[in-house]
Amino acid sequence: MKTSKLLSVLLSVLTALVVLTGSIAVPLLCRSFYYAHIGPMGLEEYGLTREEIQTAYNQMMDFCLGRRENFAAGVLGFSQSGADHFADVRGLFLLDLRVLTLSAAALGFLLGWCLVGKARPYRFRNRGPGFWAAAGLGISFLTVASLAALDFDRAFVVFHSIFFPGKDNWIFDWSMDPIILFLPQDFFRNCALLILALLLVWCGCLIGADLWAGKREKKTGNL
Repeated sequence: MKTSKLLSVLLSVLTALVVLTGSIAVPLLCRSFYYAHIGPMGLEEYGLTREEIQTAYNQMMDFCLGRRENFAAGVLGFSQSGADHFADVRGLFLLDLRVLTLSAAALGFLLGWCLVGKARPYRFRNRGPGFWAAAGLGISFLTVASLAALDFDRAFVVFHSIFFPGKDNWIFDWSMDPIILFLPQDFFRNCALLILALLLVWCGCLIGADLWAGKREKKTGNL
């Protein structure tokens, strides 16, 4: 069967995109992850019941995920500046989900193309696309995580300066936007750790699968 270097590169890029955007999507879509923080982080000490906190979070996330047109946060008030920031967040969240959907569809198509025997991905240095996707992502994010671990506060600021260039409406005044009291920085740190953990697990699975496939292929070829 004909091998294709371009196919291998495309599969590597698409696999990396699916793993990355899929890992990011988990804390966006799994609301129980936030709920689990309410008690341990003492969020009820700010005067709302658990149910009111969940309602505020759900309405905020519904807006950020495009499920409602106007921003709301339960019984909590908010400023126009705060609402504008969440509109910016909405754009990023929806971008992640769209990239996940499109890259997963494209990856599925190319894998189907391979299965029906149309082409076979070239193995650079005897490693498949999954290996290179995992290696690239793993090394990149372990490096970023190591730097962020040295000073998470600084990393938090850098993150916002990159993804919200020229804006400072992400710096909340809790008296105007009390929702920030229920979104402590430690929660975002835990979201980052969850994303990193999921990403590394997938990278490990992809590398392990490629090594197993390589050994199996080598063994079969020696028979």
